Parts: sequence; structure tokens; C-alpha cells
Amino acid sequence: MTSHSARADSAGIAGSARALAERRPLGDRVFQALALAAGLLVLAILVLILVSTTQQSTTWFGKEGITGIFSTTWDPAHNKFGALTFIYGTAITAVIAVILAVPVSVAIALLLTEVVPYRWARPIVYVIDLLAVVPSVVWGLWGVQVFAPWVLPHVYAPVARALKGVPVLGNVFGPSTSGAPSGPAFFTAGLILAFMITPIVTSLSREVIATVPTIDKEGAYALGATRLEMIRGVVWPHSQGGIVGAVLLGLGRAMGETIAAALVIGSSTQITSHLLSPGYSMPAVIANQFGEAFGEFRSALLGIGVLLFLLTIIVNVLARAVVARNVQRTRGA
Repeated sequence: MTSHSARADSAGIAGSARALAERRPLGDRVFQALALAAGLLVLAILVLILVSTTQQSTTWFGKEGITGIFSTTWDPAHNKFGALTFIYGTAITAVIAVILAVPVSVAIALLLTEVVPYRWARPIVYVIDLLAVVPSVVWGLWGVQVFAPWVLPHVYAPVARALKGVPVLGNVFGPSTSGAPSGPAFFTAGLILAFMITPIVTSLSREVIATVPTIDKEGAYALGATRLEMIRGVVWPHSQGGIVGAVLLGLGRAMGETIAAALVIGSSTQITSHLLSPGYSMPAVIANQFGEAFGEFRSALLGIGVLLFLLTIIVNVLARAVVARNVQRTRGA
């Protein structure tokens, strides 16, 4: 008798919910349809971009295959198009940018949310938000016209001389086999990319840290914790997933950056361990050589674009997964 009553109540509640949904105002239903259509449109555009670029790069994929794609030979004059050099350059510059930008970004985010009073933090936040929207071409022009000419004699040359012959460090920052270090180089591109992603990672991290419940922080202080202990025990466990997501989003931005990297990385197609030597990245080679490409050359550049597209999609999906996992863990706690 009780089970029949429970089923009847459940059926009644479900019927009421359906009736309520059917009675929703027309504006709500129209908005829901428009939001759904916009979301599907974005997915459709991404799929069309991937399909169209893949179709135009089938010549390169079909001829080179997996082994050819990951070859280091890039010789358009002889139709040799190996992409490993550019994958290496993209990975190296993105990793340099993340290593340099993440500690600074997280430190600034913690400073603005947990240390600096709000009236002083607010103008700093405005400046950081403005830096996040500076066009990449401005960063690139500043890097190639101002930063690279300054950093070569004042930093790169002394460091290369000091580390010459030192194991490991000499192979990374010492003089290369081609001679003295260069202004346009892997490390220069990594520095410019670090400047570009620092405001982004800082803003996202600050927003995540600001969601830490005040009662949790006050509880830590009530138990006698210092500010550092409160950050380590309360703020970091609550926000680490979101910060990791912000870092991965910054990594995706660094990997996909085109103009700034093309202006300051150089144009060498050789893989080298010397970070003060010129190189090339996937976005840079597409930007610099696409205008003069045709036939299989053009197909190869489009194929590199497909590989870059897939890499950035993977990074962004990982970021979303990390953030979603952190939200679920926080709710479960």
C-alpha cells in the first residue's frame, strides 16, 4: 500500500514538473532555444574548421605519413616537409612561458586576494586586466625592436660566456655550435609568451582564489594558523584545481600564439638544445611561409595547422576536465 502511494506521489510530482515546464513563458523557451543553437553553432564551426583544413592537407598526410610528419627535414625546394622541428619549437617555447609565468601569476593572485587591502588591490587588478587584452602584435613588435636587442648584450652574451663548458647548463645556455647567442631565440619567444600569459593566468587564479569561503579562512586563523599556514591549508586545497585549469589555459594560449612568436623566435629549422639559439614554432612557420606556399607546400602548412589545432583542443579539454573534477571534489567535501 505504501509503495503504491509513493509511486503515485512520484508520478504526481513528475506530472506537475512537466506541466510547469509547459507553462513557461515564451521568452524563456525562446532564450533556451537560442542558447542551445549558439552552443551547437560553435561546435559545428569547430568541426567544419577541422574537416576543411584536414581535407586540404591530405596530400601532405598521405605522402609523408606518421614517420615523415615527425621528420626534422624541412626543405620546400625538394618537397621535404617534416614537422618535428616546429613541434619541438612550440613545445619548448610554451614550456618556458609556463615555467616563468606560473609562479609569478599565482604569487600575484595570492598577493591581491590575501595580502593587499582591497582599495590598493583594485587598481592593480585593472592594470592586469588591461595587460591581458594587449594585442599580440604589440608584444611581438616590442620584443623584436626593444627587448631582443637589449637582452642579447646585457643577458644572453654574459650568461653564455659564464656557462661555457659547464655540463648540462652549457649545452642549454652556453654558446652554440653556430657561435654566439642570438637575440631572436627560443628563450626570447618563451619570455614574450610568459609576459603575454601572465595577466591571463593571474586573473583566472585570482577569481578562483576569491571563491574560497571566508568562514574557512577565519576558522584557520581561529585555530592559531599564520597567514602562510592558512594559505597552504585552506586556500590552496580549495583552489588548486582551478589554478591548474588556469595554467593549462595559459599553456594553450602560449602554444597557439602566432605573431608574437613569429617575430622573436628566429627562423632556424634545426633542432638544438641551446635555448639562446634561433628556432621555429608551428604558428610561426605558418605565418611566415604561407603567403609563398602552393601545392604540397601549402598542404604541409595546413597539416601543421591541423596538428596545432588538435594540440590546443587537447590542452583545453584537459583544463575543463581538471576544473570539473575540482568542482566535484569540492562539492563532495
